[in-house]
Amino acid sequence: MNAGMHAWMNARPTMAVKAVAMMSLVAALAACTSAPPPPARLGLKLAPAALGESISVQQHLKVERAGRTDDMDVALQVEPEAIDMVGLAFGQRVLTVHYDGKEVKEWRHVMLPRQVRAEDVLEDMQLTLWPVEAVAQALPPGWRIAEEGRGKGLLRTLYLGDEPIMKIAYSGQPRWSGTVVLENLRYKYRLTIQFAPE
Repeated sequence: MNAGMHAWMNARPTMAVKAVAMMSLVAALAACTSAPPPPARLGLKLAPAALGESISVQQHLKVERAGRTDDMDVALQVEPEAIDMVGLAFGQRVLTVHYDGKEVKEWRHVMLPRQVRAEDVLEDMQLTLWPVEAVAQALPPGWRIAEEGRGKGLLRTLYLGDEPIMKIAYSGQPRWSGTVVLENLRYKYRLTIQFAPE
């Protein structure tokens, strides 16, 4: 993690209140009915270098689920050798994730619910930001991803068989700019990512 990311983490004392559980994008909380639970998540872990470039961005996350809205701020840094992410809520750090392409390491605040899994955070981030070709090559059998449009009309859809599981709409390019809206049809939540201007 570079000095800029450390400075960002330490210089924002009052950002993003509300629930910490949003870092998991609420994906682990879906099985609340008597129906059999859906298949496990993909377990997608793409190499950091597969992004194709280095980025360092700040994001504001808003998650809407079951009539509730929660917010959090995140600093994300991707280098060819590693991904580092810091989540802040209640004016303090609550989660850090480091992934070197082989192993996911996390630090969690004691108040962070057990359902918040670093692997789920990493998966949704890579489904959103990595090139669609890199994602497609890493999907397990039965899954596919399609991308249509470009610029403000870019839409990415993840399928299991013929069933759409997730839709991701972008406001512009590159993918880590402007606003991105991720609609998870399986776990029934909407994640809006607002990237801070560079």
